[in-house]
Amino acid sequence: MNSASSRSRTLKAVGALSLAAATALLMTGCGQSSDSASSAATSEAAKVVPQKQTTSPSATAQLTEDQQERKTVLDATKVTFDDAATTATGEVAGSKLVDLDLEGVDDDDNQSPSPTATGSPTGSPSPTGSPSPTGTGSPSASPGADGPVWVAEVAEKDGTIHTVRINAVDGKVIEARVDADQDADDKKQTADWLAQATQTPQQAAKVATEKKKGTVTSVSLDDNDGKGVIWQVDVVGSDWKKTTFDVDAKNDTIVREETDED
Repeated sequence: MNSASSRSRTLKAVGALSLAAATALLMTGCGQSSDSASSAATSEAAKVVPQKQTTSPSATAQLTEDQQERKTVLDATKVTFDDAATTATGEVAGSKLVDLDLEGVDDDDNQSPSPTATGSPTGSPSPTGSPSPTGTGSPSASPGADGPVWVAEVAEKDGTIHTVRINAVDGKVIEARVDADQDADDKKQTADWLAQATQTPQQAAKVATEKKKGTVTSVSLDDNDGKGVIWQVDVVGSDWKKTTFDVDAKNDTIVREETDED
């Protein structure tokens, strides 16, 4: 009996060990299967997720100094080119627009407007790009203490030019005066150009903005290298880049187009 009992206990122990081993093997197999499935899923996800995250907000292009200056001035401007043009010509009976410029936007080559100034009345660029009759200012782009300003040149029939400064926020006339330094030749040239320009600056601006959506910041009458006259139109787009269009003042066709990437 003792021998049989001993064998019985041995068989039970072996059976228990076999069962434990089988259970462990089964669990290991399930774990490997689960791990394999998870690994495969992770591998497949890795193929997709990085492609969706290649672009981040930090990848947004930064504005250049010129673009920031345009944005600053235009964000503060409430009076459109059309309204400013109407106000300017309304100041001088029978006059026509020759030049209209939003001060502080790409006016680096212009001269400072003053009763004794010659040339364009749009104002020389201060280091700040802010509009100022004296062309001086602080080192940051700004529309100025009184806000942005439209500066217009309108001409009488004989070519006499008047400068009209208009507040670009409320549309009120700040100043209107006759340019003092015009001579007979200057007046004759202006009158001749206006006689050749059968298309209005508003029509030229429409042609330019149909080609590029944006805000008109400058329109001026100019000579086309002896081949008639053009309206030179500056348009600032939603990217704050400026495109200059030379529009034939007789037939409204674009003869030149150039975008400032700065």
